[in-house]
Amino acid sequence: MYSSRYRNYALGVLFLGYVVNFIDRSILSILLEPIKHDLMLSDTELGLLGGLAFALFYATLGIPIAALADRWSRVKVLVISMVIWSAMTALCGMAVSFATLLLARIGVGVGEAGASPPSHSLISDYFPVEKRATALSIYALGIPIGAMVGNYVGGWGAEELGWRVTFFLVGLPGILVALLIFLTLREPPRGLSEKTAPVLEDEAAESAPSMKEVFGFLWAKRSFRHIGFAAGLHAFVGYGVGTWNAPFLIRTHDLPITEVGFWLALISGIGAIGTFAGGFLGDRISAATGDRRWYLWLTGVATVLMVPFQFVAYLYDGLWAVLPSLFVISILGGMYLGPSFAMTQGLVTLRMRATASAILLFMLNIIGMGLGPYFVGIASDLLAPASGIDSLRYALCLAVLANIWAAGHYFAGARTLRSDLEATEALNLNTDEQGMS
Repeated sequence: MYSSRYRNYALGVLFLGYVVNFIDRSILSILLEPIKHDLMLSDTELGLLGGLAFALFYATLGIPIAALADRWSRVKVLVISMVIWSAMTALCGMAVSFATLLLARIGVGVGEAGASPPSHSLISDYFPVEKRATALSIYALGIPIGAMVGNYVGGWGAEELGWRVTFFLVGLPGILVALLIFLTLREPPRGLSEKTAPVLEDEAAESAPSMKEVFGFLWAKRSFRHIGFAAGLHAFVGYGVGTWNAPFLIRTHDLPITEVGFWLALISGIGAIGTFAGGFLGDRISAATGDRRWYLWLTGVATVLMVPFQFVAYLYDGLWAVLPSLFVISILGGMYLGPSFAMTQGLVTLRMRATASAILLFMLNIIGMGLGPYFVGIASDLLAPASGIDSLRYALCLAVLANIWAAGHYFAGARTLRSDLEATEALNLNTDEQGMS
């Protein structure tokens, strides 16, 4: 129905939207230190702003918004959400206290709740299963690229313009991207890339399962339970250290904020290698071996390999070792995204995809984004009386330990992945045959 050129264009536009998403989401971390001094906040309050306040609304609202996307136009849901989160990012620059900045960040979380679920569903209809992990990994490149732009612009803007103007600078362009998506992206029939009859929008609205049914269907899959907890714990570390990397480099290594922004931008950009490689290698190795368990085996190995580099990054005093370690961590840290979301999409039926994505994001963001930065902030404040300026580095090391736990879940999930995927594929085929009879 759509040419390969248009499919690639659609993926590119969705990727651009995700870049904007992560610029607006990650800009706060590079601005934490000037905000801390200007508004006189504690590390615990900063951890709340960077984590739980955002994630609670982002993750919780993501499920009903995704259910709407399974029934209504996914493109329109994405566009409306993008306008909301872009406007609320700009409003962060008007905050005069912890409470007002907290409310603005909650608004960003509300808007961004409608970003990934409809996008994942659209990509799954544009691209067949054997190319889906690669396509979702390309979409997930919005994370490192958005973080790269956010860190660079944030570091420069904090020094040259102030943190308030910087929020306006990164927030408002998202409205233009929303307009581009609205005018050029077409809604594909659901199931377009499957070996089944595509579902039209009015049929999808009538036949889409409820949120409770989708959750029950997914939770019955043992492999998904492990994927969800693994991704959540992985994100606990990723968001926890990612939010606090800039304050760590400023406090422990006495780097100016513009230099911190430069280095973190490069580190985030290099991370795009791993984000793409996770899905690409998962697709290639699984196709070559005929064993889709490699999607989770590969992710588990990458997660374990990160741990020693993370301890070097946060405990070593020389930047010549710290910065290269952060580059390696950035590459390995993004490899879980494509395989985790691709397998989740494969574990559900056609009318469940956006909601399934939101359920995984709920687990990932409540455990990861919500608790990771908050945990590090609380631990830093608790360790400060005994450790002084080093309290943050030790708090970061405590968070890193969750990666070992996450890897265990990936390996455990691989045990039942193949049978769980085959059961869903058989159900999709039977449903299609019944619909045609």
